[in-house]
Amino acid sequence: MSEVELTRGEQRAAWRRQVVEEVLWPEQRICDAHHHLWHHEQERYLAAEFLADITDGHNVRQTIYAECIEGYRTDGPEELRPLGETEFVLAQDETLARALGRPVITGIVGHADLCLGSRVRAVLEAQVALSAGRFRGVRHATAHDPSPAIVAHQAGPPAGLMADADFIDGVRTLGAMGLTYDAWLYHPQIPELIALARAVPETVIVLDHLGAPVGIGPYAGQREAILAYCREQLAELAGLPNVRLKLGGIGMTLYGNGWHRREQPPGSVEIAADWGDHIRWCIDTFGPERAMFESNFPPDGRSVSYRTLWNAFKRIAEPYSQAERDRLFHDSAIEIYSVPRAAP
Repeated sequence: MSEVELTRGEQRAAWRRQVVEEVLWPEQRICDAHHHLWHHEQERYLAAEFLADITDGHNVRQTIYAECIEGYRTDGPEELRPLGETEFVLAQDETLARALGRPVITGIVGHADLCLGSRVRAVLEAQVALSAGRFRGVRHATAHDPSPAIVAHQAGPPAGLMADADFIDGVRTLGAMGLTYDAWLYHPQIPELIALARAVPETVIVLDHLGAPVGIGPYAGQREAILAYCREQLAELAGLPNVRLKLGGIGMTLYGNGWHRREQPPGSVEIAADWGDHIRWCIDTFGPERAMFESNFPPDGRSVSYRTLWNAFKRIAEPYSQAERDRLFHDSAIEIYSVPRAAP
């Protein structure tokens, strides 16, 4: 197959293979706290591709799947159609389990329309029953920015969704059922999440991807100011005991690194140098028990390989004790999502 005939996903994979590093700390147990699986027209990232990544040297014992509107049912009641994604994930994990002799995706953060308010309980009960308890929370994206240069989440959330009374009731229902809410938003929306977290103190809220410090469009060329703003807002969030933080998303083109435009991808030393100070600030502010590393693959695969990304996280975590590293790489995700711990 010529280069012209390669899919976008295959081209990215070939580009990533230009940099191959020795795996650091190969015994360090990892629960990948956030990844997707999908079959887009130009990018396939299903069990086979994910298996190749998680068996590429790092000790990935289990993972948490995050919704990406994949495999929805095409008929039946609209509110139940997201159950198709849970069915899709369970089928993909069967493939992984056959290859590795154990389940891999031990937690699912799926979708339910939280704008149903308290009526979302019936959908959540169906999700939990379908997954035999692996369904551990909901991500209902609110990522919205007025700039046309910033691509909205594919669900097209409106502005101000986190202040909607029905949405708040839906998030409150999650907490009443022992489920989490994953927040995917852009950094100017963090104050809205602060208000939501205060309104639903019994619901554990997990902020994805460092709070998404956007670095393109109207935010290009303002990295230090934006990170300073994020720290101010994240410090306020950290003061709320029901909030947790995912450490990742740094390979997304949205963040303005520009790595995807280079002839070769960055190595872990460069990535750690670029993001280490900010991520360590986040760890120190939230504490290792409330923070967890995530691959966010395949989106972060547009800039870096799976192996290199986890090497970068390990370099960033080098100053911490082994007990703190165990939390950041594995234990915090297990505890926050209340999933069974994989066998050694």
